[in-house]
Amino acid sequence: MARRITLIPGDGIGPEITSATTRILESVGLNIEWETVIAGMTALEKYKDPLPKDVTDSIERTGVALKGPLTTPIGKGFRSVNVALRQEFELFCNLRPSKTFTGIKTLYFDHIDLIVFRENLEEFYSGIEHYIDSSHTAAETIGIITRRGSERIIRYAFEYARKHKRKKLTVVHKANILKFTGGLFLDVAAQMAPEYSEIKFEDKIVDNMAMQMVMNPYQFDCIVTTNLFGDILSDLASGLVGGLGMAPGANIGDHVAIFEAVHGSAPDIAGQNIANPSAQILAAVMMLDYIGEKEAARKIEKAVAAVIEDGKYVTKDINSVNYVGTSEFADAVIKKLQN
Repeated sequence: MARRITLIPGDGIGPEITSATTRILESVGLNIEWETVIAGMTALEKYKDPLPKDVTDSIERTGVALKGPLTTPIGKGFRSVNVALRQEFELFCNLRPSKTFTGIKTLYFDHIDLIVFRENLEEFYSGIEHYIDSSHTAAETIGIITRRGSERIIRYAFEYARKHKRKKLTVVHKANILKFTGGLFLDVAAQMAPEYSEIKFEDKIVDNMAMQMVMNPYQFDCIVTTNLFGDILSDLASGLVGGLGMAPGANIGDHVAIFEAVHGSAPDIAGQNIANPSAQILAAVMMLDYIGEKEAARKIEKAVAAVIEDGKYVTKDINSVNYVGTSEFADAVIKKLQN
């Protein structure tokens, strides 16, 4: 029986990189039935709503979605579709791997393989903010950390590390200054760590962590942290391995998971067949691992790595001298898979 998965092509370059990705998935014989729905600016233009009900209905029905990048409409009354989806389905874990691919230029010679687990719903992204005077010269944002929220993201990180045979988990915080919120997050992690004795546990203050990641990223494996710090450190980790063009991500809850490239919709290059689809393809690899299609996930990631290492059929951002388009990149990956 076919596995039904929600497909949101996205805005800008989204349809191009998503089409490249679905062609690759189809080439390995996966029995997937896509439920294609639209969101973002595409949906706003058609339905006057950037997040139509049929999108959330489909995700509720399938439990898994592959999403292209979306553009948040500018102006009052429209919230981020990404944030709305996280809140709608309580997608508490933002999972961001950062891995070196031979052929991608970076500042580091040795292989980097990091995963950042970011708490996705609490702290300063909760949307609790207001001006504190009538002339709007001062504003306040309230960051809330709960024991429940801390427990489930830290538990998820430990369980993922155990399942995938990772060796170390670093919890990142600012408990030296934010003694109650940061202190609570750190306390939860420290109390849980003995349950996972096979995984080395440590903690780092966030400013020191940023420095350490740049100086010696090889000392880290899995990293779990709060919403704001996770937003920053996950992009930093992507920069270590070549940037957002190689950065897949997932937003995961108890019953729903949405997989995506974490870069933007890049409307300035939309429709030109020049976008690098690697992040979206690697997001689909994460999705396949999530639904149990581990062999297909391994094959596709291996094929992408081989095409990038060859450097002959890659997009311009990877090789500015000898390059091909988005579709041709996908063709090269499919050819590797067939061989």
